[in-house]
Amino acid sequence: MKDIKFNFEDLKVYQKSLDFIDFTYKTCNAFPKEETYRLTSQFIRASTSIALNIAEGAGDTNAQFNRYLQIAIGSVKECVVCSTIAHRQKYITKELDLEIREKLEELSKMITSLKKYLINTNSTN
Repeated sequence: MKDIKFNFEDLKVYQKSLDFIDFTYKTCNAFPKEETYRLTSQFIRASTSIALNIAEGAGDTNAQFNRYLQIAIGSVKECVVCSTIAHRQKYITKELDLEIREKLEELSKMITSLKKYLINTNSTN
């Protein structure tokens, strides 16, 4: 059986975003059950949105891809807020909050770098 692969799947930022989704699921599994349809749901949706927007924008025009990457940055910020709330509610430790923030900072930098690359590529054509 032949493997079918889409171009966006080769993007390192996309792979990192999938890793973050896995990390978010693992983190949210420790949240209280009453948070299932509140914070847990929002945190997982926000983390998933990062990868979805990278995938959706890839292969489109640079301007459109840039727009989707900006939405992905917004989802990164949502994840920061979810992590902060989880820490304030004592669902996660300060150390785990810091680890989440470090992962999100890395994703944010990668997305921003890709945005800059797309802008520079667009202006040289």
